[in-house]
Amino acid sequence: MRSWVAAGRSVLAALALGSGLAACATSGSAQTPPVSPPATVSPIPADATCPEGLPAGTKCYTGRSEEGAFYWIAIPAHWNNVLVVHSHGGPRTTTPEINDEIDDLQRFSVMVREGYAWAGSTYRRGGYGVRMAAEDTDILRRIFWDRFGKPRRTIVHGQSWGGNVAAKVSELYAVDGNGDRNYDGVLLSAGLVAGGTRGYVFRSDLRAVYQFYCRNHPRPDEVQYPVWQGLPADARMTRAELTRRVDECTGLSKPAAERTPEQARNLRNILSVIGIREDEFVSHLNWATGLFQDIVWKRLDGHNPFSNAGRVYSGSDDDAALNAGVERFAADPEGVARLAYDADLTGQIMLPTLSIHAKNDPTVFVGVDAVYRDIVAAAGRSDLLVQTFTNEDTHSKLSTPEYAGMLDALMAWIDKGEKPTPATVAAACETHAAAYGEPCKFDVGFVPTVSSR
Repeated sequence: MRSWVAAGRSVLAALALGSGLAACATSGSAQTPPVSPPATVSPIPADATCPEGLPAGTKCYTGRSEEGAFYWIAIPAHWNNVLVVHSHGGPRTTTPEINDEIDDLQRFSVMVREGYAWAGSTYRRGGYGVRMAAEDTDILRRIFWDRFGKPRRTIVHGQSWGGNVAAKVSELYAVDGNGDRNYDGVLLSAGLVAGGTRGYVFRSDLRAVYQFYCRNHPRPDEVQYPVWQGLPADARMTRAELTRRVDECTGLSKPAAERTPEQARNLRNILSVIGIREDEFVSHLNWATGLFQDIVWKRLDGHNPFSNAGRVYSGSDDDAALNAGVERFAADPEGVARLAYDADLTGQIMLPTLSIHAKNDPTVFVGVDAVYRDIVAAAGRSDLLVQTFTNEDTHSKLSTPEYAGMLDALMAWIDKGEKPTPATVAAACETHAAAYGEPCKFDVGFVPTVSSR
């Protein structure tokens, strides 16, 4: 216990770096028709009907690990004998279901179309837990190897919060007990690679600033609790109810001309101080409610990992009043240490690691890549990390040929020792642009800072 507390004190000093960093939201896309699973679910992959969007001849399998994680596997007809093991975003706080991974399989179907086998796991339970999710990701690798044989190469891919998970996989499971490699490379897309103690500070700021202006989360006549808790341990709040509260205060769902002057002022101040878009407001606040509740009460035994002590908020029409009246809270070293142990990254990478991130990602701010770059550099492993950035403003799905180009560049690095640069990755993307009918949007000269948004 003493070691956790000591670690917490050291991490507290770094919390201020994360004030402009977004936490990850679950990846979203259009709803697709459900796919019927096999009659029985077992740890051994069973034949399944592939979802729409995969190339002809693809064979799909599904099952459930002994730990409880559902998974989907897709192997193309002309498999290149390389496996991509996928770590999904979120974390999802709902109970896992067998078809949950279909959305990610369809979103990243480009990998299957390019000849790669794909495997993705739900994780054994809903809620936070980077080490748990990393273990479930590696368990799926073992399931695939046991059923289909060890491929020529295995890559771990993480999207969004799954980027934190995949980076943790590369630290914990890169090699086995005999020193043999389990993985050959790492691909990160829009990853929350700042780790737990830095990546979530942004949303604790949102809760505090929102409550200063709106006073309805909680309302004055409700049980009062510090906003860093998300909700009291036994409380429930739907997204619909949260949306109603946001609308009361800001008129967010109305056209700008129909908002009252007070609503317009509240909305303008919150967005300006926190630095988020209107269309992402409820999503960010929702994660700072339900996910914070999960983290604090179910994972940290009520300890507080967040702090805004000493934070100076700016961008409102009266910064003095905001800073004087906003709710203040200091992190508990025990809470910080536990979250750091579970989710923070050491930078001790052993594998070629290639990442892609939209410069204007509204969900996970691009500044997290600067944090990870510095962590890896401090560990002396910068030679194993190449980061790329695009002129896009989306999070869950970037331009399709960009993923194909990233895979080409990563495989050339693994197989031939040809370390890529942002320029060579962009060039690799261009070779796929015509086939996919989408543009390549790399900005080869962009370098993020910790405060980049």
